[in-house]
Amino acid sequence: MSVYQLKSRFQAILRPLVNRLAAAGVTANQVTLAAAAISIMLGAVLSLRQDARWFVLVPIWFFLRMALNAIDGMLAREHGQKSLLGAYLNEMTDVVSDAALYLPFALVAPFSLGWMAAIVFLATMTEFAGVTGAANGRTRRYDGPMGKSDRAVVFGILGAWVSVVGTLPGWLFWLQPLLCVMLCLTVVGRVRGGLNEA
Repeated sequence: MSVYQLKSRFQAILRPLVNRLAAAGVTANQVTLAAAAISIMLGAVLSLRQDARWFVLVPIWFFLRMALNAIDGMLAREHGQKSLLGAYLNEMTDVVSDAALYLPFALVAPFSLGWMAAIVFLATMTEFAGVTGAANGRTRRYDGPMGKSDRAVVFGILGAWVSVVGTLPGWLFWLQPLLCVMLCLTVVGRVRGGLNEA
């Protein structure tokens, strides 16, 4: 199971907006780059300010970013904007944006830089495992249990928690290794799914 399975319903809600954006001349690549730029700026603000109140922006931005990710894909597929550059930008900016948004949590007790770096690395591996299928003539894999949408929910909740309480309870330290395990399962599931499809 994965939050990604709700994507089709989410896209149906966004379709009228996507049609208006296409009519206004907005391109998929513009949306992709804008989402990445805002993610990097937000990550920088969270890291430099080190003020728990700023973490209230995390769940808000994760939701908006998920919408923008759906919008750029719909612009590309449904409005004739698919391009090789767009494919590169879509995958690369997602990985960079995730890293920018996850790493500031290393400054929030009881999380640590080592564990957050491991989460960033394994999250990158899940995306690499997902896109490898497409690179070999199969479908792009989005299997869970800890895909991009699932991670957005987890870190969105954590961001809201930090913004309200100011820190996290000590027992949440164990969420870090749990996320790593779930990310490893996601990598294995995507590789297995790709192999079964082949």
